[in-house]
Amino acid sequence: MYQLDAPFYLYLFGILPILWVGFLLVVKWKRTTQMRFAQPSLMEKLSPNQSRFKPAFKLLLMTLGISLLILGLVNPKIGTQLETVKREGVDIVFAIDVSKSMLAEDIAPNRLEKSKRLVSAIINQLTSDRVGIIAYAAKAIPQLPITTDYGAAKMFLQALNTDMLSSQGTALDAALDLSGTFFDDEDQTNRVLFLVSDGEDHSEEGESAANRASEMGIRIFTFGVGSEEGAPIPIKRRGVVESYKKNLDGETVITKRNPEILMQIANAAEGEYIDGNDTQTVVDFVVDTLKNMDKKEFEAKKFVSYKDQFQAFLFAGFILILLELFLFETKTKWVQRLNLFNEK
Repeated sequence: MYQLDAPFYLYLFGILPILWVGFLLVVKWKRTTQMRFAQPSLMEKLSPNQSRFKPAFKLLLMTLGISLLILGLVNPKIGTQLETVKREGVDIVFAIDVSKSMLAEDIAPNRLEKSKRLVSAIINQLTSDRVGIIAYAAKAIPQLPITTDYGAAKMFLQALNTDMLSSQGTALDAALDLSGTFFDDEDQTNRVLFLVSDGEDHSEEGESAANRASEMGIRIFTFGVGSEEGAPIPIKRRGVVESYKKNLDGETVITKRNPEILMQIANAAEGEYIDGNDTQTVVDFVVDTLKNMDKKEFEAKKFVSYKDQFQAFLFAGFILILLELFLFETKTKWVQRLNLFNEK
């Protein structure tokens, strides 16, 4: 495990393109100036010891040296001591709809992106709870098992897209049944499933699956995204809308949020339905709901000691820069004898 002590110094890498452009301009200026006095063949006779490759090699040394100095300023730290800490929290699984209907843009930027931002906002408010992620369309697949690593959760969350499942449709029952396999701790008193969807269910088994989940002690809270007026499903290529999804009769498909199905699922599992279009309302609801739940104590591994690594980067950076300063642009005799740069 590692962490960056001062990541804002990474912006200094912007110096490197300026250095390269400056080098190219100087090389061009030298050649233009030399051409005013003599042809290249004559210049080689006048300065036979001038190396054609060392200037580029010196630039490489300077680039590596500056890069290492910047990394030294950033100060990467490596975890050296792993400690087991005890936490109290609730196990939470997020089931996120990734069917094509989630591409509808009746809520900006579209339903899926809104869902991802909504879940991310909820995760930002968690402290000691464990989270897992499920993606579903016509079937459900596990994306992230129960974990306390919120960084990993956000990474997997951002990777969700409507192309990750080849079979399309929306089967809420598949997501609900899969969620039951995430809660492997029999002593966990509170098991929570946050289901984010537009409510379009093509399986018609959602309520039955919710009853099965409820028997396992899982409380389901549903968040509906999209508008009840609906919107077409865009078909894009390189970010540009080419057309809209059509049915077998050639008519444009209008997908609508179906809160009734989401309400039925939530009521069947002692949960509640919330309008997911209002992020702040959902976040406030989640915080209040989790606050009133019994917490389960569990153990988690955490790095509690980090060791600075900047010394090695600074030392290597200074060595390379000093080497560049003492390296002349003339040919080196012993290297010339070896013909290392093929200059003979």
